[in-house]
Amino acid sequence: MLLRYDLDIIAIIGIILLIGIVKKNAIMMIDFALDAERSEGLPPREAIYQASLLRFRPIMMTTMAAILGAMPLMLGTGTGSELRQPLGIAIVGGLVVSQMLTLFTTPVIYLYFDRLAVRLTGRRPSNPLGPSIAPGAPAE
Repeated sequence: MLLRYDLDIIAIIGIILLIGIVKKNAIMMIDFALDAERSEGLPPREAIYQASLLRFRPIMMTTMAAILGAMPLMLGTGTGSELRQPLGIAIVGGLVVSQMLTLFTTPVIYLYFDRLAVRLTGRRPSNPLGPSIAPGAPAE
């Protein structure tokens, strides 16, 4: 009953839409980070950092387009608006909250799964200083 609107079937459709957008954003970041790890030899921390920087604009463009597209639903009045307003509120409110969660939690989960893979497979962890500095070599 947040904002005096019930969670009806139309609002649930909006939540399903949100799940798809958040999933797409996370896949874009992780795909770029995995590619940077494999092709450029970056350590996981640097790869996800670069992915976050380079994919921030497309992620924000998608989110802003969805928010601006849902504004007429949320702010509309007139006949049938009581059916459309919960969908607009679910989309706009959910996108604002989920965008922050996606941008902050995806890199954390990515690094957690990398550490878990290191622990389970027994492979050596990547060089945290980057590919240009060998472990044990003096930094210039």
